[in-house]
Amino acid sequence: MFRLRNILVAAVASAVVATGFTALGPAPEAEAVPDTIPLTITNNSGRDEPVYLYNLGTELSSGRLGYADADGTFHPWTGGGSPPVPAPDASIPGPANGETITIQMPKFSGRVYFAVGEKLHFALSEDGLVQPAVQNPDDPNRNIRFNWSEYTLNDAGLWMNSTQVDMFTAPYSVGVRESNGTVRTTGELKPGGYQAVFDGVREAGWGDLVHSGPDGEPLRVLSPGHGVGTGDVPADVLGDYIDRVWDHYASATLTVTPFSHEPDTKYYGTVEGGVMNFRDGSGAVVTSFEKPDSDSVFGCYKLLDAPNDLVRGPLSRTLCAAFNRTTLLTNSEQPDQDNSGFYQDSVTNHYAREVHEAMVDGRAYAFAFDDVGAHESLVHDGDPAEAFMTFLPYD
Repeated sequence: MFRLRNILVAAVASAVVATGFTALGPAPEAEAVPDTIPLTITNNSGRDEPVYLYNLGTELSSGRLGYADADGTFHPWTGGGSPPVPAPDASIPGPANGETITIQMPKFSGRVYFAVGEKLHFALSEDGLVQPAVQNPDDPNRNIRFNWSEYTLNDAGLWMNSTQVDMFTAPYSVGVRESNGTVRTTGELKPGGYQAVFDGVREAGWGDLVHSGPDGEPLRVLSPGHGVGTGDVPADVLGDYIDRVWDHYASATLTVTPFSHEPDTKYYGTVEGGVMNFRDGSGAVVTSFEKPDSDSVFGCYKLLDAPNDLVRGPLSRTLCAAFNRTTLLTNSEQPDQDNSGFYQDSVTNHYAREVHEAMVDGRAYAFAFDDVGAHESLVHDGDPAEAFMTFLPYD
């Protein structure tokens, strides 16, 4: 089943939730978003290997899963099986080093993958596409260098990000050109930023998250959300901080203002009997959270489940972000708009800290709800003229 792990699945519905965004609204009436827009891809990686592109996702007009070719024509997946069977080759030849190509993006909610050196292996189950899962040592894509951008293009515009939710690997930036010609980009690394992430994760004692290929060259840094499951970080790695937060709010109150456009909507959390209860202004309990474990914090799920509603989901997303950034003991008013106090506790998400530090604009998607407080590496425009991906140097 095709699955995104951030706001792009329902961009219009959820973009104002705990993000700092203003309401998005529909695209300008004067010019409807066309059926496809150009995606210009530039290879500035400095590497000579061939590159293969894939545009995979959900066709929004029909809800069907499939892929788009270079012209933006949609092709639905067919013929899945149990066990999964190889998917049709949906690859598009990418640009060589120093070159640029342009393909068409249809109205999709999906991913643009790029693989360096060899093609990716996709399969079809009875439920849909089986995506690469490099945390599995038996995955056929384990030793391939690849990455992806997530995007939604619909009648309200384009949302496109650079994501590190699953791993940090082949670097790239994304951008959008507005109808007035203005170009905005995000995801660009500082000089030396690529190597700094690998070095910083190792220095923090999380070096087992670094996965190398058969030649010994580092391929990626796995996110700690996967690292808990693989044993690359201890299952209780955030336990001390989580315990301190729970102890603190047994005698203090956490105030959450989840909607930037509704400053008077506030919820108040206190730990009672080992459970954090959130109350509204009338004092009524609106939802409760058991003390999360590290896996719940890194993955923003399980004990921090975030349904797409207007109460529990926004509260859970805010808690998840504050736990990862370790700001709950230093700021009882959440979410944080100011990133200067992020990742300062000795027990923190060192992976997210290093990824954000490596970015020119400080923005990244280092965990699922890194958009809380508007700290994510996302470009959006309601009337996009063109999108961009640029492969960056490995330095």
